[in-house]
Amino acid sequence: MSEVAIAKKAAIVEEVTEKFSAAASAVIVDYRGLTVDQVTELRKQLRDANIEMKVIKNSILVRAAEKAGLNGLEEVFTGPTAVAFSNEDVVAPAKIIDEFASKADKLEIKGGIIEGKVASIEEITALAKLPNRDGLLSMLLSVLQAPVRNVAYAVKAVAEKEEEVA
Repeated sequence: MSEVAIAKKAAIVEEVTEKFSAAASAVIVDYRGLTVDQVTELRKQLRDANIEMKVIKNSILVRAAEKAGLNGLEEVFTGPTAVAFSNEDVVAPAKIIDEFASKADKLEIKGGIIEGKVASIEEITALAKLPNRDGLLSMLLSVLQAPVRNVAYAVKAVAEKEEEVA
């Protein structure tokens, strides 16, 4: 192998290592059996959520994961492999891919990375069931509003009772 080819591969490994390190989450899938239209639609959905999906050679993925300190992914990097990287939303790639896989049964989740830790298929699927960031924020807001709402109801009840007495 020429020095130029080796340098190119080293650069690609470095780029993928940086993507693994910077990712809030990454979902690793086997896309074998999907039609071109299905892959295009999946990429569009991911792109709309600021998630990058790349098809990368397994040998490069193994080296990059090793350099990023992600041990235990070697057995996941077999067959056709695509990785969806999200730098912002931890839940979004798992949610979009899990939902897409329910319609396109050829798409198979093989594993992933959640906040720098290797995740199993079960953990990725569980993550997909969580509400997205906006849903979690609205849940938090309703929890924070509950005490204020309860005080308002109590004050209103006391005021109504005082009106009845008067």
